[in-house]
Amino acid sequence: MDLSNPGTSANLEAAFGGESMANRKYLFFADVAKQLGNAELAKLFRDTAAQETEHAFAHFRLLHPELVIGDAASLSDEQKQALLKRCLELAIEGETYEYTTMYPEFAAQARADRDAGAEAEFKDQISESQEHAGIFRKAASNFGFLTPIEQHHAERYTVALEALEGQGTAGQAPAAVAGKWICKVCSMIYDPAIGDPESGIAPGTPFEAIPEDWVCPICLTRKSNFVQYHEPELLPAA
Repeated sequence: MDLSNPGTSANLEAAFGGESMANRKYLFFADVAKQLGNAELAKLFRDTAAQETEHAFAHFRLLHPELVIGDAASLSDEQKQALLKRCLELAIEGETYEYTTMYPEFAAQARADRDAGAEAEFKDQISESQEHAGIFRKAASNFGFLTPIEQHHAERYTVALEALEGQGTAGQAPAAVAGKWICKVCSMIYDPAIGDPESGIAPGTPFEAIPEDWVCPICLTRKSNFVQYHEPELLPAA
């Protein structure tokens, strides 16, 4: 397919995004149905999610024909390396955009909505305004937490790419970053300098001082699922 037409390329990107979002949404619905004891509906959502994945893959193949593999056995080691390198490059590009642009802009917009136009509408409905303001504050807080997560992902991909190129071995720094802990489930990084104000954890609170019933603000997993944070690092080749 000729992607020189920017309109077609943009439409494929939008279609890929829509199908990808539908997949995750239907998997979420499947989990809801499962929890409510409706196995038949849960299966329907899972099956449809799998179909949406195939649709998304079809769009992505058109967007990135360089990643379409015909016969993997016929590829040379150099060609395989080039394909894996391209995957990592795209992953780094996406994660970097998220932590440098997307989430910072989302966080700023959430704060603006809370402090400006939204508050004018809330004046007539006090209880609703309080609820919405809380949601906006939580959204701004979560977007702020997501920024270092995406940076962490991008750094890990960068290390993996360098290792793939033979520059060393992917690993992590031996010494933990003082005070920082990372969620094993979603990679949320707890920074004591920031805390988690929306959950009542004031800035300056050491992780060890957080109550045991505190949960990750992103994925809601238990505090026990956090480990000390080590920065991704390229280790010398063995």
